Amino acid sequence: MTRYIIRRVVLMVPVAFLVTVIAFGLLRLAPGDPVLTFSGDVRDPEILNAMRHSLGLDQPLPVQYVAWLGRTVQGDFGRSIRTHQRVGEAIVERLPATLELTGAALLFSVTVGLIVGTLSALNRNSALDLLATSLTIAGVSIPNFFLGVMLILIFSLLLRVFPPGGYAPLIDDPLENLRRIVLPALTLSAATLAVNMRQVRSSLLDVFSQDYIRTARAKGLGENAVIVKHALKNGLIPVVTIVGLQVGALIEGAIITEQIFFWPGVGKLVVDSLLGRDYPVVQATVLISALSYMLSTLLVDIVYGWLDPRISYSKAR
Repeated sequence: MTRYIIRRVVLMVPVAFLVTVIAFGLLRLAPGDPVLTFSGDVRDPEILNAMRHSLGLDQPLPVQYVAWLGRTVQGDFGRSIRTHQRVGEAIVERLPATLELTGAALLFSVTVGLIVGTLSALNRNSALDLLATSLTIAGVSIPNFFLGVMLILIFSLLLRVFPPGGYAPLIDDPLENLRRIVLPALTLSAATLAVNMRQVRSSLLDVFSQDYIRTARAKGLGENAVIVKHALKNGLIPVVTIVGLQVGALIEGAIITEQIFFWPGVGKLVVDSLLGRDYPVVQATVLISALSYMLSTLLVDIVYGWLDPRISYSKAR
């Protein structure tokens, strides 16, 4: 397992390098000039040229890329064009809010998906199963930006149960933080919750038809023991794959969700930086998102070995 992890980490290096090339290149191909965006009403060519020189934007693109990559390897993502704040500091400031939102969304989607998916498999073709299937179709079909607006309309404007947006630090006011995180977490977790429910249901239905489940029941084991000790552990293997891949989807979805609910996380920072043509911030966030996605897939492979001892990553002698 150790050799496998080392191999995977080494393979992340060329993938991360490719991500830096794509992120750097696409931003430069996008229309707009960060200097003109930042300068506002200033149109003096000498001032604009001086700003480009101070930001290094007057250099050829290969020179700019090599300079940025050299600093990035050393852990220096540069400074924001808009705020002159170090990019690493800006991301660290926003990261707790994003982790809190994505963590709540992932916890909600996994917990509810596991419970409802299991009940749906145990009560196949029942009213609960049909309702869960309908929610699955709706969750996958409705885009999160539309769902977020509808949740604000219903629960904030009509029922006045939850605030329409904003953020309250968890340490300062836990109750207010909980009230403000409900709607964005529901919005962000809708699609992943639907997939988890369907995957749990399908996996358990497949496991219930296996011989060892019938053998366990024939030995006189209780239904709860059969489900928990035999069915769930084997049925969760494909679910773990889906959940691991959902980390990247949640990070992507947080960009839109945070903008809708004015959640001050990394996603909102990305949107503001894109609108302001803030190259260093966007490049750093894209790279960090890609690395987090690769690490999540590695963690999935490690969990595989715990769920199913038959899975081995060591080479056969």
